[in-house]
Formats: sequence, structure tokens, C-alpha cells
Amino acid sequence: MQETSSLRSRKKERTRRAIEEAALELFEERGFDGATIDEIAARADISPRTFFHYFPSKEDVVLANYAARLERIVTALTSRTPDGAETPWVVLRSAFLAVAADYESERMQLLRRFLIIQATPSVAARNLQLQATWEEAVAEIVGRWLGTDATEDLRPQLVAGAALAAMRASIRSWLSDGGKSRLPDHVARSFDLMEAGFGRLPAVT
Repeated sequence: MQETSSLRSRKKERTRRAIEEAALELFEERGFDGATIDEIAARADISPRTFFHYFPSKEDVVLANYAARLERIVTALTSRTPDGAETPWVVLRSAFLAVAADYESERMQLLRRFLIIQATPSVAARNLQLQATWEEAVAEIVGRWLGTDATEDLRPQLVAGAALAAMRASIRSWLSDGGKSRLPDHVARSFDLMEAGFGRLPAVT
């Protein structure tokens, strides 16, 4: 039974990846608006109905790696807790640098997706909508560090928003030279530029 479940899971993952690759290829060839779901399904050798079993929209195909990327950030943040010598901002900086370094190993795939996001208003809007869930997740963690409720205390929300803004700015800067530079360098500079303000958030004692 377990082997059957594992085979089914691997088949689903192969289908998901085939849809993503077919979609990204067509978006690059024809532009996001120029590629239809029927065409994506045909290239992935599936039915349009099957497409909707995996993705609710074309936008979500471009952003299909969001859950995994959020999990990396949460894992990086929860694996290290601020102490009396470190402020939450310092720990956030370290965690986002680690994630940025991880992104380097997927440079070409990420560039493909980010360039589509940058060029397509509907995907950019969906991207911002999903990033709101990132801010909520990061704010909740910062709230735990500070011993406060992130839904009532402004500080966790503000710090989380600033950290994600630093990441967004870093990615835009990285994209501007086609990913030839190092993303962690952009992240470090962005966090350093903000540190004068948020670096003074009290350390957790």
C-alpha cells in the first residue's frame, strides 16, 4: 500500500513539473497572455481539466514554488532563536542570507519565473498577494521572539514587512543584471541599509 502511494505521489510530481515546464516555455515564447491553458495542457500531454487539478490559474503556475520558498524561510528562522546578544533583525538578516544563498543553486529557474512576474501585471499582483502570507508567517515568528501577539503589536508586522521588502528589492536588483551578480550580496546590502533603524529593536532577554 505504501509503495503504491509513493508511486502515485511521484507520478503527480512528474505531472506537476511537466505542466510547469510547458507553461514556462510557452510564456517565454509567446508572452504570458499569448499562451492559453489549452496550449499548456497540450504541450504537457494532459487534458485542460487535469491542468486545473494542479493549478487554479496560469498565474499560479509561475508562482508554483512559493510554498517551498516560504518553508525555507520559516525553517531558517525557526532553527535559530535570538538571545541576549542578538536582535531579531540580526537573526532575520542571517536567515534571509541563507535562503538567498540557497536560491543561487536554482538561479536559472528562479530567473525565468521572476522575469515573467516582472513583465506581467496579473502575475505581479498574485505575487504580492502570496507575499502577504510570508509577512504573516515571519511576523508570527518575530512575535514569538518578542513574547507578543503579532496581530496586536506593530513591531513584528513592521519588521516582517521590512525584511520582505529588503528581499524584494534585492531580487529586483539581481534581475537587473540578469542574475550575473550574487543575490546574497544584494540581500546583505539591503539589510545593512535598513539596519540603522530596525537594528535597534531590543534584543530578546
